Amino acid sequence: MSTFEMIEAAAERLKGHVRETPILSSPFLDTLAGRRIWVKPECLQHTGSFKFRGAWSAISALDEGIRQRGVIAYSSGNHAQGVAMAAAKHGIASVIVMPSDAPQLKIDNTRALGGEVVLYDRANEKREEIGEAIAAERGLTLIRPYDEPQVIAGQGTTGLEIAWQAAEIGVSQADVLICCGGGGLTSGIALALEKHAPNLRARPCEPEGFDDVKRSLASSRIQNNNAASGNICDAILTPQPGDITFPILHRLCGPGLSVTEDEALQAMAYAFLRLKIVLEPGGAVALAAALFRGDEIEGDDVIVVTSGGNVDPGIFAKALEFLT
Repeated sequence: MSTFEMIEAAAERLKGHVRETPILSSPFLDTLAGRRIWVKPECLQHTGSFKFRGAWSAISALDEGIRQRGVIAYSSGNHAQGVAMAAAKHGIASVIVMPSDAPQLKIDNTRALGGEVVLYDRANEKREEIGEAIAAERGLTLIRPYDEPQVIAGQGTTGLEIAWQAAEIGVSQADVLICCGGGGLTSGIALALEKHAPNLRARPCEPEGFDDVKRSLASSRIQNNNAASGNICDAILTPQPGDITFPILHRLCGPGLSVTEDEALQAMAYAFLRLKIVLEPGGAVALAAALFRGDEIEGDDVIVVTSGGNVDPGIFAKALEFLT
């Protein structure tokens, strides 16, 4: 189980290796949302997403002898890039199992960062089985994308930054909206806020039709998604909440929020126009929830974590069409 102490330890290991991302705001977005929106752009993190935090945390925590054998991960792209870069910086090999329908940009980036990419058909194959088989065959350590204590601890360092940054801008009570797949980032932030900013409430945000965390929180038990693909928010299309993450989410988070594909695309367009940042669809759902689900949010302020910016040009062009 991940703990706040693990998050603090991860923060020490990440010093000098991770970017401290800022808090951004725009009066135009405030007007659109009907409240103040404070955006933490993890799309500005190394490799374009928060995933580098968890990857560095997990790899740096390994025993040196085990670490030198190399690591393996499975991911649709952002965890893949984070692990590939963190492994390369540690001077070790990495193998990344990726779906064949992942955005080509993410596949290319993972290879360019030093990862050996193994593609699979997510409709007919299970990445967990592929990853575990390769790990056993080659003696690699599996770095899971979210259901891994040290990964959760690394993602939780985002919450440490949110806590002090919120205090700095005078926000003591607010919902913190977080793009959510398996729950690693959301649970890590929730743990950090519980300790340092208990009046900031983490809330998971997902695409409609793939809102397993929202449904799981509502029913108090883990729910599955019926499909493995079929939504542009590829980065957060996980089968269900994690066995480690869900108890944390259930204990600490507020109700989940879900948005449509078009709302995610509109949020991408507004982020580009008003904040000058580039988001991918899965990394924009929390901002979309802040903009288009205001009746489900309380208070004068809302904090939004935009979690990834690795978008193919074609999808980004489609998002910008909402500005014309």
